[in-house]
Amino acid sequence: MPTVSEPVPALDALAEALQRLPGVGPKSARRMVYHLLERDREGARSLTGALEQALERVRHCRRCNNLTESELCPVCASPRRDQSFLCVVESPSDIPSVEQAASFNGTYYVLMGRLSPLDGVGPEDLAFEGLERRVAEGVQEVVVATNATVEGEATAHYIRERLEPKGIRVTRLAHGVPLGGELEFVDASTLDRALTRRYPLEDD
Repeated sequence: MPTVSEPVPALDALAEALQRLPGVGPKSARRMVYHLLERDREGARSLTGALEQALERVRHCRRCNNLTESELCPVCASPRRDQSFLCVVESPSDIPSVEQAASFNGTYYVLMGRLSPLDGVGPEDLAFEGLERRVAEGVQEVVVATNATVEGEATAHYIRERLEPKGIRVTRLAHGVPLGGELEFVDASTLDRALTRRYPLEDD
């Protein structure tokens, strides 16, 4: 019988595996392990089964790199989506956020990352060639929805430089003071961008 202080390899291995999740450190991972094994073994079995099923079934859409169980994701396969309007995002996890806006009826392309020279991520590491093939299928406008970070901005500029010579209209998501936001809580860089991209007031 192991003593209290004696390590349990299976627990350590599970905690180490959980630390692969974003935002999960050693302490959080250890809490999850003890919760699952002490109080919710049935939940642990359910989690294991769901993860195995997802690993077996989920793949990348051959057209846009979104996650799907079919060759094409539901957006790419839908005849109701505007195929000439393309939204470029960094990750499949960004697509549900854009969909929540309910004002976009185009399709998507996932770069699977963003340019980050400091991390060794260059153009050859992202799916830019696939983007150009997708654009060649009749896309008229590409809206770049990369994150409002230094890396996201660099990626947006690279996309513009790559696509505009081909006659493609490249736009960027607007950034500024959020609807309902109060100026005293807005950071300086966001306010600076909002002032730079101000627009005239018009009647509704």
